[in-house]
Amino acid sequence: MLSNSIKEATKEAHLFLEKKVVKQLKEIRTNKDYADFLKHFYAYFNHLEKAIAPFITVDVLPDYAQRRNSSYLKNDIEELGSDISELPATTVPQITSTLQALGALYVMEGSIMGGPIIVKMLEKANITTGVSFYSGYGENTGQMWGVFTGVMNAQAKTEEEESVAIEAAKETFLKFSDVFAEVTA
Repeated sequence: MLSNSIKEATKEAHLFLEKKVVKQLKEIRTNKDYADFLKHFYAYFNHLEKAIAPFITVDVLPDYAQRRNSSYLKNDIEELGSDISELPATTVPQITSTLQALGALYVMEGSIMGGPIIVKMLEKANITTGVSFYSGYGENTGQMWGVFTGVMNAQAKTEEEESVAIEAAKETFLKFSDVFAEVTA
């Protein structure tokens, strides 16, 4: 099943990114710091959303339009008194198929799972605004994740197809790590 295989196969790339993100989170002291941090997520997610858009249709993922996306990040940045100017450079994987798009989306959707931890870290720095993105789907987060992994599992019917999604997810994690290039893990 792809959802199990992809988690195991991307563990190292996921941890590499997570270390960079957590290090930068721990350095946030002000709303401006947090807005600058969110700009990294916004730049990458917005770019990646454009790459996967042709392949993630309502036929593939019927609730895609209701899922959390980079517009939440933009709103959070603006709520913090900033804007989406001066974004870091991003490079995303080349996406040419639904399986690759689902592999990339695995990284984006998976980022929701750590959201409550990030919100708690921010609260320790007295930052309580601009957290709609990390609030995910609230009490529906588990259900939304289940729907997504069910779709992903149904699309990958062979090991070869699983491999396509896994490689896209690995590359998505690694290229996302590059957005935090100045942060040493």
